[in-house]
Amino acid sequence: MIEEQVILVDTNDVPLGLMNKMEAHEKALLHRAFSVFVLNDKNEIMLQQRAAHKYHSPLLWTNTCCSHQRAGESNLEAGKRRLFEEMGFEVPLQELFSFIYKAPFDNGLTEHEFDHVMIGYSNREPEINPEEVASWKWMSIEDIKSDILANESEYTVWFKIIFDEFYHHILANKK
Repeated sequence: MIEEQVILVDTNDVPLGLMNKMEAHEKALLHRAFSVFVLNDKNEIMLQQRAAHKYHSPLLWTNTCCSHQRAGESNLEAGKRRLFEEMGFEVPLQELFSFIYKAPFDNGLTEHEFDHVMIGYSNREPEINPEEVASWKWMSIEDIKSDILANESEYTVWFKIIFDEFYHHILANKK
């Protein structure tokens, strides 16, 4: 099996080349990524619980889906592809914002990502891929904020960072 590659980028999201995903995470190199948030008509976010056999952050809760763009793939194409692969459905996505974050893990790997955050809307239940996802649930934005404070260890490191950015973006755009 060929290892998945990530797109290395500079701080302006200009591509610098490709590298095997594990090597990029071992070396903590900045690479392109995306995070998808699907909301329903009650303004709840669909969260997923990562599958138990994942090499990092197993069984932790996170946003609807996230991954890495492939060479030649737009951010929106990548988001739609991965949403279908993990959650089994498609929705139109819109890019909200992007930002850079760095999050080390206990296993020696580091997520150092130029993350493109996207949003989509749906009321449907997912058909989860058990290779990727253990469970899912809808939660209100305010309940997520409170639950992260009360149960921080139940969420992925990157979700806590991305959710904070997402939360502030949503508040700023309500004004």
